[in-house]
Amino acid sequence: MVLVIEMVHTTCLVPLEDQPPLDDSIRLWSGSSGSYWEGDTLVVETLNFSDLTQSFNGVGTAANKRIIERFTRTEPYTLEYEFTVEDPATFKDKVTAMIPMVKVNGQIHEYACHEENYGMVNLLRGQRMAEVRVEERP
Repeated sequence: MVLVIEMVHTTCLVPLEDQPPLDDSIRLWSGSSGSYWEGDTLVVETLNFSDLTQSFNGVGTAANKRIIERFTRTEPYTLEYEFTVEDPATFKDKVTAMIPMVKVNGQIHEYACHEENYGMVNLLRGQRMAEVRVEERP
């Protein structure tokens, strides 16, 4: 499975079959992931982060960071995404959060730099004009 993280366009490869973990001496910028199933939940565990990366918002080192992600379909168009970050060099305790991901009808715009957001202003202006034209139709 490939997870594409839109921020900085990072790609994470997650093997879905049982494989031995990387040797602890091999460190990767985005870590090394493995997966397993807990019932209907896909669990992805990521270790072996490079010690050159900071753990959170410019703080800590990711050398001992462990991220556990859980993907559970709760409804036909809803995926519950839960993640836990364990990093003793940065946090006193683990940090866990859950975000429901709901299928969106319509176009999704790419996260990107929009040159001081002038591009976003024009995207929104164009959408408002399209809405006005629909309202003006008899």
